[in-house]
Amino acid sequence: MLEIQIMPSILAADIGRLEEACKHAERSGADALHIDVMDGHFVPNISLGPEVVRMARESVNIPLSVHLMITQPDRYAETFIEAGADTVLIHIEASCNVEEILHNIRKAGARPGITINPETSVTMIEDILQQQLADEVLFMTVHPGFGGQRFIESVLSKINAIREKYPELDLSVDGGLNLETAVQSARHGANIFMVGTTLFKATDMTSEIAQMRKQTLVAFQPFSLSSK
Repeated sequence: MLEIQIMPSILAADIGRLEEACKHAERSGADALHIDVMDGHFVPNISLGPEVVRMARESVNIPLSVHLMITQPDRYAETFIEAGADTVLIHIEASCNVEEILHNIRKAGARPGITINPETSVTMIEDILQQQLADEVLFMTVHPGFGGQRFIESVLSKINAIREKYPELDLSVDGGLNLETAVQSARHGANIFMVGTTLFKATDMTSEIAQMRKQTLVAFQPFSLSSK
């Protein structure tokens, strides 16, 4: 049975207090931490590297979900796994043999996941899903590269299409998430929510996570029942 998971995205945390932010998220009830890695080439921004993953691994006991928004994930996936990543998500749009990298991620002991951008057709990941090379599909609900963007509602139909076809697969969303858009995503079949600004700017992150978990669980209920 699929579980609802709320993952604070530390890209939205205070960069000067990341260790404290990771611990705060864990204390607040986060299921895992989401760590965005950007290379300044695949997306027009540069962000966190393997040392941040290593710091997070030493600071918390919850899983680490690492999202490689980079052109050549084949060169760096193993480095992030060695640093402590439990899940490694790569993009179908990346310049590499995606199927081979997903296989290598699993071989190295981490969960492999495939990510698609808002403009990308779900047909692009069909072969990967049929071969069961990915344990998770991450749908970008903003254009990757920067936080604080507006949620792109047209992605919801893509989430629903994959959920209907793969009822037992973890489907995650990242970008523009708040309570309303998380619930919308859950209604269309998402069960994992990467949430940045909404959680790290919240007055009470514990309450925010609990409320989001409660409402997305209700919204996801029909899919939960159908997957039994």
